[in-house]
Amino acid sequence: MKLPKGAGSRLPRSVGPWKKGTGEKSRVPGLRTLAPIVPNANAASQALILVIAIMSFLACLAVGAVSLVNKSAETWQSQIAREATIQIRPGDDFDMDAALEKARSLAAGFPGVRGARIIGRDETVALLEPWLGSGLGFDELPVPRLVVVTVDEAAPPEFSALRDTIIGSVPNASLDDHRAWVDRLVSMARTTTVIGVCILVLVLTALVLTVIFATRGAMSGSQHVIEVLHFVGARSGFIARQFQTRFLLSGIWGGLIGGGAATVVFLLVSWWAARNIITPEGEQASAFFGDFAIGAGAYAGVFAVIVLVGFLTALTTRITVLRTLRDIDDRRADPGRLD
Repeated sequence: MKLPKGAGSRLPRSVGPWKKGTGEKSRVPGLRTLAPIVPNANAASQALILVIAIMSFLACLAVGAVSLVNKSAETWQSQIAREATIQIRPGDDFDMDAALEKARSLAAGFPGVRGARIIGRDETVALLEPWLGSGLGFDELPVPRLVVVTVDEAAPPEFSALRDTIIGSVPNASLDDHRAWVDRLVSMARTTTVIGVCILVLVLTALVLTVIFATRGAMSGSQHVIEVLHFVGARSGFIARQFQTRFLLSGIWGGLIGGGAATVVFLLVSWWAARNIITPEGEQASAFFGDFAIGAGAYAGVFAVIVLVGFLTALTTRITVLRTLRDIDDRRADPGRLD
């Protein structure tokens, strides 16, 4: 079979004569080692690694942020769920101390309650000081008093029955089981997870599109060589593996760089939070987000992102090359086709 004019001069330097239909080279003594099918590393491949690193960095940040919020929400939920609060409002000719003691004894003896504690006057003033300032005249303001009820998480009490008992026995009393706060925290954690997953999907989609364009660009630079090799019998899988291996390495390098950078960022934030925990700003941040430390789950997420980026890069490259070769076969079968 006669090859197109000049095709032999464009054969890659690593490829010798092909066994028809096998995709394997025959060994020819004295054959000079020639260049690979895929172009060597250049500015384009380095730019691709940089883009993959940026995408991996953003994906790891999304995974770490979701892990941080979920961990904080679980801590808040556990802290809130293990306590309930009895609030007693002051009134005219009302013995507050007697009402507090009666509410405490009723709650402490209720099934599913581990204990009950009255919030003292000094502690109540300390709780109100950040909002009302120091020197608060406690007797001059109608400040409600609180009884904190510790709940058995394994066998919690029937809150509706406990509420009826407290309200029926203690005037001006009410029970807050914090269920509304727990529902809000669960809803917030779920919303954050959905947002993080959406961001992750968008980043990975952009990564796949970038790899597709990069693969097509690399193939266009060796289009004549690929067509000749495919024409003389090189299997599509062999040609796809050449590109797949190169882009897999680029994906792994980019994933490692991006994942490593994201891990460094989280460690720096954890270090900053540990150094500033004693400041008012640090205390507020710690109350909302914990200690900013990445747990085992977040590290596993970063590793999973790196593996996923490498896998998607190789898979996208393989599919792109195979589809391109199939288009070449279609054009050969239909010479009158216009692309």
